[in-house]
Amino acid sequence: MQNKGVFRFLAILIALVCLFQLSFTLCTRMVEKDAKEFALSGNVDSLATALAKGIPEMELYYKDSIVNKREQYYLDSMSGEVIYNFAWIRKYTYKECKEREINLGLDLKGGMNVTLEVSIPDIIRALANNTKDPFFNKVMNDAVEMQKSSSADFVSLFEASFKKNNTSNAKLASFFIVGLKDKINFNTSDEDVLKAVRVETEGAVDRTFNILRTRIDRFGVAQPNIQKLSGSGRILIELPGIKEPERVRKLIQGTAKLEFWETYEYKDVYGFIEQADKKMKAVIATGDTLVGVDTTAIATGDTTAEKAETTTAAAETKNADDTSLVEKALSDTAGDTAAKGEQSFGEYAAEHPLLAFLQPALIQDESGNYYPNRGPVVGYCRSFDTAKVMAMIHHPQVQMIFPHEIRFMWSVKPIDEKGTTHQLIALKASRDGSASLAGDVIVDARQDIDQQQGNQISMSMNSEGATKWKNLTAANIGKSIAIVLDNMVYSFPTVQGEIPNGHSSITGNFTLEEAKDLANILKAGKLPAPTKIVEEAVVGPSLGKEAINAGLLSFVIAFVLVLIYMALYYNKAGLVADIALLVNIFFLLGVLASLGATLTLPGIAGIVLTMGMAVDANVIIYERIKEEVRAGKGMKLALADGYKHAYSAIIDGNVTTILTGIVLFIFGTGPIQGFATTLIIGILTSLFTAIFVSRLIFEGMSAKNRTIKFGNKFTINAFTNTKIKFIDIRKKLYILSLTIIIIGIISLFVRGLNFGIDFTGGRTYVVRFDKDVKTNDVRSLLEKSFGQTPEVKTFGPSNQVKVTTKFMIDNSDKATDSIVEAKLYDGLKSVYTTPITKEDFLSDKAGKLLGKLSSNKVGPTIADDIKLSSMYAIIIALFVIFVYIAIRFKKWQYGLGGVISLTHDALIVISMYSLFWGILPFGMEVDQAFIAAILTIIGYSINDSVIIFDRIREYIGLYPKRDLKENMNAAMNSTLGRTINTSGTTIITLLAMFILGGEMIRGFIFALLVGIVVGTYSSIFNATPIAYDFIMIQKRRKEKKELKLQAKK
Repeated sequence: MQNKGVFRFLAILIALVCLFQLSFTLCTRMVEKDAKEFALSGNVDSLATALAKGIPEMELYYKDSIVNKREQYYLDSMSGEVIYNFAWIRKYTYKECKEREINLGLDLKGGMNVTLEVSIPDIIRALANNTKDPFFNKVMNDAVEMQKSSSADFVSLFEASFKKNNTSNAKLASFFIVGLKDKINFNTSDEDVLKAVRVETEGAVDRTFNILRTRIDRFGVAQPNIQKLSGSGRILIELPGIKEPERVRKLIQGTAKLEFWETYEYKDVYGFIEQADKKMKAVIATGDTLVGVDTTAIATGDTTAEKAETTTAAAETKNADDTSLVEKALSDTAGDTAAKGEQSFGEYAAEHPLLAFLQPALIQDESGNYYPNRGPVVGYCRSFDTAKVMAMIHHPQVQMIFPHEIRFMWSVKPIDEKGTTHQLIALKASRDGSASLAGDVIVDARQDIDQQQGNQISMSMNSEGATKWKNLTAANIGKSIAIVLDNMVYSFPTVQGEIPNGHSSITGNFTLEEAKDLANILKAGKLPAPTKIVEEAVVGPSLGKEAINAGLLSFVIAFVLVLIYMALYYNKAGLVADIALLVNIFFLLGVLASLGATLTLPGIAGIVLTMGMAVDANVIIYERIKEEVRAGKGMKLALADGYKHAYSAIIDGNVTTILTGIVLFIFGTGPIQGFATTLIIGILTSLFTAIFVSRLIFEGMSAKNRTIKFGNKFTINAFTNTKIKFIDIRKKLYILSLTIIIIGIISLFVRGLNFGIDFTGGRTYVVRFDKDVKTNDVRSLLEKSFGQTPEVKTFGPSNQVKVTTKFMIDNSDKATDSIVEAKLYDGLKSVYTTPITKEDFLSDKAGKLLGKLSSNKVGPTIADDIKLSSMYAIIIALFVIFVYIAIRFKKWQYGLGGVISLTHDALIVISMYSLFWGILPFGMEVDQAFIAAILTIIGYSINDSVIIFDRIREYIGLYPKRDLKENMNAAMNSTLGRTINTSGTTIITLLAMFILGGEMIRGFIFALLVGIVVGTYSSIFNATPIAYDFIMIQKRRKEKKELKLQAKK
């Protein structure tokens, strides 16, 4: 083996990198274990009892809340603490380790659950051209009030409010004639106007859904769940393994309303600020109050919004070093002769209520005088005082002081190291009160790096925007233009000259993630209406902890069985293969962790396929070595030649699967991408371990003259004398395959498929119990009640679950909801320690503690465009496979045989699911996991077929005088040992997981089992025979043409 030292060094290096990457996961798990212990320690029970005041249900609620808060407090306190000192070279905090740990998906770990509400009132106001009409606004305000105590959609409430208030026979068309000008006229009836409004609001929710999905896809979250809640204007988002919740909140709530504003110079504004300060003092003196602001806090100098922070903040603001510069500046400019060092903050705030909280943007000259700084910055304010300052500035009497064009907005990023101080920027509105240029002119946005400014967002405009931008910059040379997103100033660069090309950039102290997120938000587009988070919770894994533990145990047992099988069948060489397999899994997990990939159930399917292909590579090599030994070669030469002759088959088989994975990754979304990521990484690691790691071990054993055995007396010559005539029996097996497929197609038309919630949508319920529950137990009870398996996961506290079912989802009868809820109650009533009545369980009383807390209809997680992109991905993958095989084996018939074989496998598995759902005693739903199973089968089957094709090509080269049928039969017989061993080990793995893995993954494993059996069958009995038939058809046509040519001569 050439370059042995290089490969040894590379193997050690990869092992060290993987160990380093996986060590972060170990460190975070240890901290999280300590957090759980801390959360349960102390006087949790007694504190919960005291807060509950004798109410048992409240005691459980408070206990769970206290435990969760204590756990989160512990983790928050550890966020900046060093928990990992890597070889005394680099120290890592808990937060840094968390960012580097291996990620698990919603199905395996759970994540962040957010219910987002699209502001339908804002959409209706916009459609009414933001009218100031008192009657219209009364109708809107009443509808908003009605919404607080009603579950009806807002458009219906708006209609009811309009009818109630419409005493003067006003027509709705008069309000919406501008916003709906293409759909209505002045004579349109109120009913038709409301229909148009409903269409527009529903369209806005749909656009919001699509924009949010685009943002989240670009955010890099693997396999999120995004669903519309029917008729409510709400969108449910579940994101796995979120480590920065605040970043997510910004991502999904930002409307992406981008604007470019002209600005005022501070010197032109300072006088107004002084007057506003004096006016505010007079306002407070009259006893007037500010909305959302405690004026007594202003008078006493309490600078915090929360009592918990009052003492610390007051101490900080009274500190002479913190306030002296501000106080001196105010003394000189406002003529206040009092010595500020002798005046308390409370006294000063009473005199200057605005300037006490807004430090003016003043600078000091050489003579000690203060004057306004250049630029649009008005002043500086602490984060927790920004609401106070804005309330004072927007007070009606204060507003009369400022020019009508002036607007004030805060900078998005704090300017100090502590992250507590923001700048207030003075903006200049255009004549109609809007920004000088709207952000809808932006056609592209991307994260970029500037050598001086650091991370920035570069933007390009369309032709109309470029013209306006050119005029705007030309008119503001030497002044600042503020770039505003969602009413926050991101940057306000000074214009140095006219910018004619429509390019601009947002600069600021952005991290790389912030810059990428901002570019993604801008690129995805502006939301049609503001959104707000109305519910947020941590959800448990959708498979359930018990199912995951059972699945992991079954996987470990299956893996051990494979190791034992390989050791028994191949003797010492089997132990070497076992080491290579263990190293492969280690490398695979390490690379997944280092790339920040998320491991999901489809990803585990990829690992199963990877294991099968890793075993396959070793089997191919070992069978080749055994052939070389039987040919009379010594062990060293047999090793060298065995590896050499095996390379072609291994590389061809793996390249076709890698190409499939790449196509699926590029064109697929959601579960398909997750599967493709794991598959590609797994194939690369299995290739490295099978070809290089195992050979390094053999080279070491050979160098020490150790005996290497590749079998025992039962297995050493197994499958060496088989002479099955595969080509001769092909037509009988064609009939068998076609019969099964035709039966399956008939079943598809008659019975159809049992589509899961991922495809159909369903109803979702949040239910709270009076004790902690296991999701498996709840699922089993509801399965009996509904007659089908619902999805059940922990939702927040451990005595609260979220149930999603598709039971009667296609039934639109008004009584359906009541029937489903009755079934829900019947299934769960036995779980309660204290009996609960049906009325109490299902009631919608505000503040209820037990029973059904909420219910919604949810749309499918797999939207139509995801289905379409998945179908395209599979079609393109099949085409790529066809092209590669046709080129590699120099005959298109091999490519066609492979593709037909793959189609055959998929059709039979789908047929099995159509024929047997509702008959076999486990779930057989077509969901995201089923898609992953089909992809696994495609990857496995094509690998089998290509290895047989490779041996056929070799035999044709070795025995050119034999006819094609003889070479094909000989090639298939010679690879039979490899086929049975590879399939056997994979089937052993899947059987162990099927028997021991629990109810939740049984349907998924069944699809894989059927697929592997059918894939093995088709690679032998379909792919090669079909290639043979098409080659012979071409050959006969060619002979006929030659005969015709000879006859003409």
